[in-house]
Amino acid sequence: MDTSLEMLIHLFERAALLLILLFFLIRIPWFKESLQKDFHSPKERVIITLVFCLFAIFGTYSGINVEGSLVNVRIIAVVSGGILFGPWVGIITGIVSGVHRYLIDIGGITSIPCFITSIFAGLVSGFINRRIKRSLHWIYGILAGMFCEILTMLLILMMAHPFSLGLDIVSKIAFPMIIGELNIGLIVLLVMSVEGEKEIIAAKQAKLALDIANKTMPYFRSITPISLKIICSIIKSNIKADAIAITNTKQVLAHVGLGEEKYRSGKEPIGELTKEAILKGQYKIRNQVRDYHIPEIHSLLVVPFEEHGEVTGTLIIYYRKAYKMTYSLQTMAIGLSQIISTLMEISRIDQIKEAANKAELKALQTKINPHFLFNALNAIASTTRHDPEKARELIINLSGYMRFNLEINDERIDIHKELAQVRNYVEIEKARFGNRLTVQYEIDKVSVKIPSLLIQPLVENAIIHGILKQKGPGVVTIMVKDIKDKIRISVKDTGVGISEELIQQLYGEEIAPIHIGLSNVHKRVKMIYGKGLVIKRLHPGTEVFFDIAKELV
Repeated sequence: MDTSLEMLIHLFERAALLLILLFFLIRIPWFKESLQKDFHSPKERVIITLVFCLFAIFGTYSGINVEGSLVNVRIIAVVSGGILFGPWVGIITGIVSGVHRYLIDIGGITSIPCFITSIFAGLVSGFINRRIKRSLHWIYGILAGMFCEILTMLLILMMAHPFSLGLDIVSKIAFPMIIGELNIGLIVLLVMSVEGEKEIIAAKQAKLALDIANKTMPYFRSITPISLKIICSIIKSNIKADAIAITNTKQVLAHVGLGEEKYRSGKEPIGELTKEAILKGQYKIRNQVRDYHIPEIHSLLVVPFEEHGEVTGTLIIYYRKAYKMTYSLQTMAIGLSQIISTLMEISRIDQIKEAANKAELKALQTKINPHFLFNALNAIASTTRHDPEKARELIINLSGYMRFNLEINDERIDIHKELAQVRNYVEIEKARFGNRLTVQYEIDKVSVKIPSLLIQPLVENAIIHGILKQKGPGVVTIMVKDIKDKIRISVKDTGVGISEELIQQLYGEEIAPIHIGLSNVHKRVKMIYGKGLVIKRLHPGTEVFFDIAKELV
């Protein structure tokens, strides 16, 4: 018969075998990444639970028989699994291993005590996982294991018949079984050392993301199809991907690498997985792709960009090989997408400033435009002969119009001040064109500040390119409407109407210089409020409007 010391040595040998098996398991990339995650998918939980169930059953089968009892490492496997991976792993492993222990020795003197304490060990280990500080898990694991073995000894004494047999068993196995629980600390520390690598990996990935951000930063100053391709190329070379793509919410803006020939125009529609990522605002992974439209691709990651809490596009990473989307790569890609989102937002702010400068220049050009001044003064001179009072009003209108242009700056102004500028402009144009032009106002009582020169260019466009292009009179309607959670600013005319081609050119930012005013307003509205102008073809005429969310007012 083995002495207690010999049994303890054998017990440590079994535990050492568990440690060796676990050591080799954590060399497997998938298993190692699972250990480093804070949250696990159902599939990962099932696999991890299965592994620890096998460890516990192995512990039972490899036990040393002592008077019908087994000196084993089953409780070590149960407690380790629960502490490392949570209540579900601990409880299920405890139940499976406890039932197994009972079934292989039904009626045995220690079968019921072992069944009870196996389940209890799962419960206790789950509690430690949820309630105890992570750095103390190994100490509490040892204490929990020892407590479970002490409970087992007490139950054996209580249930043994005759009592002398139970006492004989406990006197032989209590010491090695209780002291053997020290191995729980070794297993927990081994796995925690792998988890500790997570911080090192995160630091490396953060550095890589920052390096990529530094390299791509100059190309975000002016976002164009060419600059986006360069950005994709930099990301691709740094993370050794087979292809990289950047999209908006509808189209692939740039694609570099494998399958690039399918994305030449920069206007190809996004795929279903990308749509899903945009809709849910969550990253999406496909680690074994069989039906993707680029056959060579077998692994991809889609990470959304967000600006002001709204998804504006995605970064897509492609690999030829399946299962290339490791946890560390996912962490880096998410961090990189956040940096890119910030850079894009900064770029848009710069573009707003640039657009504001262009708007100011346009205003200055308008105020010194000799044709406009000549026509306005000619209309005033003509009116003076038959209606001096009206001529005086027109002079005030022209003076107010010119003063507004002189005082223009980047600051937002009250919408009623902008409308006053519009009225001054309209009165001058009505004096020029007489009965050919009628202007109506439908203005709700609203309080909102907007950038200068958002409405007047739309009115000018409606008059010059709408009403005056047709024979006969026309009507321009200027509306400011309070609609539930938004304010809508609209300019509608009964003129010749706008062509569908011109609308598409405007949305594609390819509009001709003759419509620079309309294009300028569209870009500024889109940058400031998130969505550009909405243009509707009417019969007859055109309506152009944009909405301002009240939360932005």
